[in-house]
Amino acid sequence: MQYEIKGGVFPVVECQLQDGEKMITESGSMVWMSPNMEMQTSGGGMGKMFSRMFSGENMFQNIYTAHGNGMIAFGSSFPGKIVPIEIGPGREMILQKSAFLAAEKGVELSVHFNKKASVGFFGGEGFIMQRLSGQGTAFVEIDGELVEYELKAGQSIVVDTGNVAGFEPSVNIEIKQVAGLKNKLLGGEGFFNTILTGPGKIWLQTMPISSVAGAIAAHIPSSGD
Repeated sequence: MQYEIKGGVFPVVECQLQDGEKMITESGSMVWMSPNMEMQTSGGGMGKMFSRMFSGENMFQNIYTAHGNGMIAFGSSFPGKIVPIEIGPGREMILQKSAFLAAEKGVELSVHFNKKASVGFFGGEGFIMQRLSGQGTAFVEIDGELVEYELKAGQSIVVDTGNVAGFEPSVNIEIKQVAGLKNKLLGGEGFFNTILTGPGKIWLQTMPISSVAGAIAAHIPSSGD
C-alpha cells in the first residue's frame, strides 16, 4: 500500500492498493474510490464490537478489498491533520476517542482503560481510550495542529484537558487539581490538568473539538435573549 495525504485544514489520505490488499475503516470515512474496490461490513465478534463502541467508534467496521490495482481515499471529519503511524511489535499507540480513521488490515483497534479512575472522570481524554496494535500503517485524525514530544524517564508535562491526542503505552497519565480555589473558579482553565510522565512519545493537539464547541456555544444567544 502506498499513500498520499492531500488537502489543507480538511485533509484526505489517498491510498493506492495492489490486488488483494485490504483497508479497514470506520463507517462514513470513505470519500471516494475506484470502482474495483469491494466493501464488506464486519463486526468481528461481540467482544470486538463492544470494545469499539466503548472506545468511541462504530460497532461495525468496513473492510475494502482491491480487485486489481485500486484506489481509495478517507477524509477527516474535523479541521486538523491526518497522521500516519507505523504500528508493530513494541510500537503500539494509545489515542483519544474517535481518533482512528483507517488502517491496513493487519492493524488491531481495541479499547484501552485508564487504570486511575480520576483520569477517566476528570481528564478529558476519558476513562476509555483507543489502542492500536498489530502490524501495518494506520491513519489517525488530530484536532488542529500536532505537537510531538519525546519524554525522558521521569520527565513530565502538564497539559490542559482535551489537548492530549495520544501517547505510547510506556507513558503514565494522571490528573492533578489546579491549585487554589480562586484559580479554579476564575482562571478559566478548569479544575484539573493532565500530567503525562515519560519515558515515551506523546502527541498533543492544538484545537480539541471540545474547546471549539465551548467557544461557539458562548456566542450563541440563549432562548431568552
